[in-house]
Amino acid sequence: MSAQLVFQIPEVTLPIVGTAMRFPVRRVYCVGRNYLEHIRELGNDEREPPFFFAKHRDTIVESDSEVRYPSLTSLYQHELEMVVAMKSGSENMKKEDALNHVFGYAVGLDMTRRDLQTISRKKEQPWEIGKSFEQSAPCSAILPAEKSGHLSKGKIQLTVNGTLKQNGDLEQMIWNVPEIIAALSTQVGLAAGDLIYTGTPAGVAACARGDKLVGTVEGLPELAITIA
Repeated sequence: MSAQLVFQIPEVTLPIVGTAMRFPVRRVYCVGRNYLEHIRELGNDEREPPFFFAKHRDTIVESDSEVRYPSLTSLYQHELEMVVAMKSGSENMKKEDALNHVFGYAVGLDMTRRDLQTISRKKEQPWEIGKSFEQSAPCSAILPAEKSGHLSKGKIQLTVNGTLKQNGDLEQMIWNVPEIIAALSTQVGLAAGDLIYTGTPAGVAACARGDKLVGTVEGLPELAITIA
């Protein structure tokens, strides 16, 4: 006799372009400091390699959603990123094999309570309060790699109320996608359903209630949210 659950937890999924099927989200990882100009604008050491942190999967928000301005912060900032969606994986993956495990790509926002993140960093505490909170990981529909190809260059741009705020190119990433996957897999076992946010270009800035954010990566579905 199989055990019954005390209660049900909603499954977190994202739409897939061109199909009614959906992508189930297992874990959400983010790469820190992967664009040189972003490192410089925050005053961090540009000689340090990128590192990784996580968001809870139920922080995912689909495109065209309203996102609540979060509590506890007066410096709520946007960080536009390309997202890699994994179809398989393991520990200690080889970068030469990494792209064989990629399902597709999407556009994401790593929304950040910057003031809380800064306080945590100064106290040498985990960043979770500044990074992993309600609705902090908006993500577009996923475009399968068989349609997009594997992206290593292309414009990545964010507008806020029609004004261009972030404007970069994927080829400016310090670590490319295969290197990110290989490096992350030395820390955790990657698997189907994992999302990897690959870092943000320069231009991060504060958001206000009523702002309309539109993020694009050349060749991928648009991501749009409104701060409620």
